[in-house]
Amino acid sequence: MTDPGQRLRSSLAADQAASSGTEFDSPIAMEALRATRVLHAADQEPFPAPGRIRVVTIANQKGGVGKTTSAVNLGVALALYGLRTLVIDLDPQGNASTALGVEHSVGTPSVYDALVGDSSLSEVVHPTTASPLLSCVPATIDLAGAEIELVSVVAREYRLRRSIEAYLHSLPVERRPHYVLIDCPPSLGLLTLNALVAGDEVLIPIQCEYYALEGLGQLLNNIDLVRQHLNPGIAVRTILLTMYDGRTKLADQVAEEVRNHFGDLVLDAVIPRNVRVSEAPGYGQSVLTYDPGSRGSTSYVDAAREFAHRGVALPPLTSHPAPGGIAAPPAGALGFPDTDAATVPVPPSPEERA
Repeated sequence: MTDPGQRLRSSLAADQAASSGTEFDSPIAMEALRATRVLHAADQEPFPAPGRIRVVTIANQKGGVGKTTSAVNLGVALALYGLRTLVIDLDPQGNASTALGVEHSVGTPSVYDALVGDSSLSEVVHPTTASPLLSCVPATIDLAGAEIELVSVVAREYRLRRSIEAYLHSLPVERRPHYVLIDCPPSLGLLTLNALVAGDEVLIPIQCEYYALEGLGQLLNNIDLVRQHLNPGIAVRTILLTMYDGRTKLADQVAEEVRNHFGDLVLDAVIPRNVRVSEAPGYGQSVLTYDPGSRGSTSYVDAAREFAHRGVALPPLTSHPAPGGIAAPPAGALGFPDTDAATVPVPPSPEERA
């Protein structure tokens, strides 16, 4: 199996081959060529639409592995290449909101109002400047107290799922997002649990360092528990290797170990360590708009392309018996209307029970 370093070198060689014999024969010129490809994404072949609306939970309880960075840059890449995308910031720090240039100061309508208050998700969705096809539900510091406030709420694990389903049903077919990306906090608390119940698949970013592997077993065990008791349809479908440093042998060893264990779940695209990726949020941008010619930018485009192509073959969601024998909602809630997709059952609200 080709190691990540070889894949990065092959990608660079492909750029060089594409520009050989032309005026693009210097590193600066090649970077300009890559930037042009990203900036003019609308003029290129769009990414294929998925077979159903993909609600993707991006989770890893270890901090600093690239969850928010991946949620933001994958979301921007999908939108730039023609797919309607919604990013839900579920981290009280609000870093995804910052990177997308969305206001998230105290008092801003946010995901907190949808989880704890009476607001619908449509009331707290904000547009972004990165792409007309990309929108964001920001997180404010109020979200830090949401876990305590939700303790006494009936069916508290399903609050986010109900909000997403109601939002999708409120939109006409042609405006429904192809992708809903949920950025989780670095913990396994009630907010992450809401995200796991709301999603039908999990994307796990794994930093190419040893510590990143230590807590992975606990995360997978928690996903299994959610599958058994709350969301039978949840599954880990994607692993993304991040912060790959080709100068170290450790990065290759970690990447090889992850690929040997997870197999085809691991994307071929690898995200390298790149200072532009770290700088971009300081300007309220993703790396794709901040420095589209950087290796970080092109790597995220490659990852998003592969991620999108994998979604084409996804089968429709199937109906599962609800925990506790509660009836399932109508088919097609998270799938496109012309499919037989059905959502994982959600307990009825207290009003419905009355």
